Amino acid sequence: MTVGESRRGLPAEPATYRSLFSESQFTALFIAQAISLIGDQLARVALATLVFKETGSAFVTALIYAVTYLPWLVGGPLLGGLADRLPRRTVMVCCQLVSAVLVALMAVPGIPLIALAALLFVVILAESPFLSARASLLVDVLPDDRYVLASAMNQLTIQAAQVIGFAAGGGLIRLIGPRDALLVDAVTFLISAVLVRLGVRVHGAVASVVQLGNSWERMKSGAKVVFGDPRLRGLVLLGWLATFWVVPEGLAAPYARGDSTAIGLLLASQPIGSVVGGVVLSRMVRPATRLELMGWLAVLSCLPLLFFVTTPPLPVAVGLLVISGIGTTYNLPANAAFMQALPAERRGQAFGLVSAGLVAGQGLSIAVAGACAELTSPGVVISVAGALGVVGALALSGAGRRFLSTPSPAVSS
Repeated sequence: MTVGESRRGLPAEPATYRSLFSESQFTALFIAQAISLIGDQLARVALATLVFKETGSAFVTALIYAVTYLPWLVGGPLLGGLADRLPRRTVMVCCQLVSAVLVALMAVPGIPLIALAALLFVVILAESPFLSARASLLVDVLPDDRYVLASAMNQLTIQAAQVIGFAAGGGLIRLIGPRDALLVDAVTFLISAVLVRLGVRVHGAVASVVQLGNSWERMKSGAKVVFGDPRLRGLVLLGWLATFWVVPEGLAAPYARGDSTAIGLLLASQPIGSVVGGVVLSRMVRPATRLELMGWLAVLSCLPLLFFVTTPPLPVAVGLLVISGIGTTYNLPANAAFMQALPAERRGQAFGLVSAGLVAGQGLSIAVAGACAELTSPGVVISVAGALGVVGALALSGAGRRFLSTPSPAVSS
């Protein structure tokens, strides 16, 4: 064993930001994602403003937003495989161009709400093959520990884009109006497409239609790849633990009794913990140690929620959620191990299937939690969700060690 390697072929030291951004293809993908994400947050504010302004109905506004959950349930299983059948760079560029056109159409004055909802549905639908292709392509661009650091940067970018997009969105919409703000979002999709087309050289593996079969065969084969391997199955189930630790997000408003400042603090707490924990885990913890810590971090993501049973005051609740957010960073090594262990020609389909399950689980758990909170206090519901999550995390705590004992060729390369 050399100085630069640890057991089972994993690198001894974590990757650095310099090594990550020295890869020009990642830099292009990173900037493209950041621009697109900021535009998306701006569009969400614009859309909510536009719908509420035209209808005056909070219910209709919420209903339009509910549309954003449905496309992933369809697009994940059915369209994720496009990233395996077509060049992945091409998939990303085409999805961005299609989204640019559709968002521009959403800005047309007088467009009926049903048409607006339909366009939004297709825009979100296009996000599924785009993200499947991006996740699959990153494994080719960063086939080593830099992938974990890239995942941490991805989380940081998402959180920063939310802050910038939401904070600047209100002011910009007051300045130019919601329809022009949608046009700005359309431009961000175009810029993203250009950056990917010019900045990315790797196209990704392409499997033939004969290899992959029809849509139903692809879904069955993808499910077999994901759930037939006990190592991959454990990682997927760890990822789906978000079904439980996402509950505080759905109950933030009733827990805070409608206080907008308190709601904002509660919603920001887990992301803050996730960002801080992600930087520490990806930069200061060795790759092999991350896999060993993964199960215990998963427990930590749910354990603080148990203390909500007493409905703690806001400062304590915020602190508990920050700790929970630190625990959620188990997703970084779990995601890296999962994506790097998949056969190259199955990454897109597998990513789509797992993402669809995650979205479905989160949407269902928030809906159930909301219904239960009508019968008891939000704190009790959050505590029960935390207890279920802790049990699940303990049952899956050996997932990381399983990879250390029998790593795949991709993980150990």
